[in-house]
Amino acid sequence: MSGELSGKVAAVTGAASGIGLACARAMLGAGARVVLVDYDAAKLQTVCAGLGPQASGAVVNLLDPQSVGGMLKQVLDQAGRLDIFHANAGSYVGGEVAAGDPDAWDRMLNLNVNATFRTVHAVLPHMIAHGGGDIVLTSSIAGLVPVVVEPIYTASKHAVQAFVHTLRRQVSKHGVRVGAVAPGPVVTALLNDWPKQKLDDALASGSLMQPEDVAEAVLFMVTRRRGVTIRDLVILPDSVDL
Repeated sequence: MSGELSGKVAAVTGAASGIGLACARAMLGAGARVVLVDYDAAKLQTVCAGLGPQASGAVVNLLDPQSVGGMLKQVLDQAGRLDIFHANAGSYVGGEVAAGDPDAWDRMLNLNVNATFRTVHAVLPHMIAHGGGDIVLTSSIAGLVPVVVEPIYTASKHAVQAFVHTLRRQVSKHGVRVGAVAPGPVVTALLNDWPKQKLDDALASGSLMQPEDVAEAVLFMVTRRRGVTIRDLVILPDSVDL
């Protein structure tokens, strides 16, 4: 077992499943104490019980500013400090704009953009006061290459990229590193609305990655020596030509 993160405390949002859970597992395997942040209390309890004593859960509704405001306190009450924050939680809406549902867009944009920015804002003062830390945001290849079948989702991830690039330059003087992991298609709950045949075909063709592939990339980002920042890390399945 790697000890690269021994003595570190990490918090991961959207951690009860998918990429968040895989990243929590990877950081636990590297020796970190990990606080898994999610809104699903029952699932969070079950997941943490299976991960062992170095894992604990913080129930936070990321769409509720008051709940987000209490997130850091939960982390500090459980672990005493915070060295790594992974703003991972997000949702997905694709399809034609003309036939879209603006209410669904609002829900996605609130989670992918507003809630992401709020959670980072919530942890920054702690990291600045302690002279450093790592912040990783889960972006998407759609944040770098506009994807015609998902314009609203693409816009949300372009916002994340702009935030990463500007925030990084603001806080680097405090020893806080900021970067984005930008995966292509990953097998997660965000693909639940895909038709079964489309999902089966994608799996068969190798055009989908697993959450663990993203977790390995995030672990690489947060274990670089101080003074080195991985600003953007793009991960694609070989069969995706972008």
